[in-house]
Amino acid sequence: MTMLAPPHELMAGARLAPAAETVYLAIRAEQTPRALAAPFTAHILACMLTISIVEAHESGEPLSASLGLDRRALDFLTAQWAPGARRFIDLDGEPERLSLDEEETQVLDLLTRFKSDSAPLSAWIASIVARRAMSPRHLWQDLGLIERAELTRLMSEWFPALAAANVDNMKWKKFFYRQLCELEGFSLCAAPTCRECGDFDNCFGEEDGASALARLAQR
Repeated sequence: MTMLAPPHELMAGARLAPAAETVYLAIRAEQTPRALAAPFTAHILACMLTISIVEAHESGEPLSASLGLDRRALDFLTAQWAPGARRFIDLDGEPERLSLDEEETQVLDLLTRFKSDSAPLSAWIASIVARRAMSPRHLWQDLGLIERAELTRLMSEWFPALAAANVDNMKWKKFFYRQLCELEGFSLCAAPTCRECGDFDNCFGEEDGASALARLAQR
């Protein structure tokens, strides 16, 4: 099998960056018993890996910079759920430890506090969501998901108590920061209620747009 050049050896915008469809289909083609038993989880992991792999190859940075997992976590995750992703990854080039800035640390702490269980996969998903939440688009797009409904299902399955608190269906990134503010004991804004806020659509409006993977596929 021909190996692609590892991400850290590629310059930004390199032509050898794999196509999103190629990565996703390669991941989904190799189904582990875990993946077969939990198809939705396998799908969202494939989406997260795909968008992060493509971005890593384009930027020339290690996959960890896009995905938020260190070498050990990435090794276990791909072995258990997505062995097909390994053809696009240089594990030796991935760091043993990650550094997180204060903002990402706070989001990760929030997700960790509300994760569904203590299994490694829950921690890995929390780390991925926290890292991808640092990107500029809607969170479902930053995770490479097909639509926002997939993110809502992800949150309900992996962070059920946190998801249940989003009773008004606030945009997820906005909701994370509101929760962080409330945990610190202060309000995110001065409006008496969300309905009376002049910036209502910024927090609750439609999260339209194409899937990030669809846009990548069109390049």
